[in-house]
Amino acid sequence: MQPWMQLVEKLCHPLGEVNVGIVGKYVGLQDSYKSLNEALAHGGLANNVKPNVVWVEAEGLESDNWQQQVSDFDAILVPGGFGKRGIPGMLRAIEFARTQKIPYFGICLGLQCAVIEYARNVCGLEDANSSEFDSNATHRVIYKLRELRGVDELGGTMRLGAWTARLKAGSFAHKAYGTPEISERHRHRYEFNREYEQVLVSHGLAITGDTPDGTYVEIVEIPDHPWFLGCQFHPEFKSRPLDPHPLFKAFIAAAREHRKIRSTVSTAQVQTGAEARLGVAT
Repeated sequence: MQPWMQLVEKLCHPLGEVNVGIVGKYVGLQDSYKSLNEALAHGGLANNVKPNVVWVEAEGLESDNWQQQVSDFDAILVPGGFGKRGIPGMLRAIEFARTQKIPYFGICLGLQCAVIEYARNVCGLEDANSSEFDSNATHRVIYKLRELRGVDELGGTMRLGAWTARLKAGSFAHKAYGTPEISERHRHRYEFNREYEQVLVSHGLAITGDTPDGTYVEIVEIPDHPWFLGCQFHPEFKSRPLDPHPLFKAFIAAAREHRKIRSTVSTAQVQTGAEARLGVAT
């Protein structure tokens, strides 16, 4: 069967589905995430499942009933963006994914928020933040590295284009790519502050990708999590239907496995409840 025929077969007759929650600040204008949505579809094709994308307004997670909005996902993704609007909601979604062992994928801002959440709730740095959101924060775990180099003109502060990254052997990223070195596209202004590397790593966060000169952090992960990865670049730009990006392929695979676990647990709970109602010893 020709590749395009296989593609159509998987598209029309997937073997399953997964629910993916995208927690962003531009969900009201979904074309803002067009490339992201397509890359998730490519990852679904690679795993023969249909990704049901649910758009979650980040600011909506700042209300009291926020957990109800994210509790039924097989995976959670926080995409890129600029500005502090919606950040508290994103941090809640990330903490939920981390503590409930739900596959998490953070892209650009999604990596930065994951680092902030980890610094606050795992490392005890309560004032941890990005200088983009609070320039007076005590612990600027994310900061504008360019400003320290005297480049402060608007536009001149962004890291753009393709950059090479080295991957740590055995990491989620390394397993996904299958190669020790990658090149990915960037478009951002703020960076991981390596002054906080030791405290973050000592509490369990892993830096699994950085530039060859060791200046920039490209990927962070939580090794003892089913699948938790944040990347500073934009992998969605390189994904294609017949050549899905490795990280989206791995992310959807993790979502599929999480759904299986949830289904098994739910079935066991139903059976236990039925046996209890019938008075059968378990």
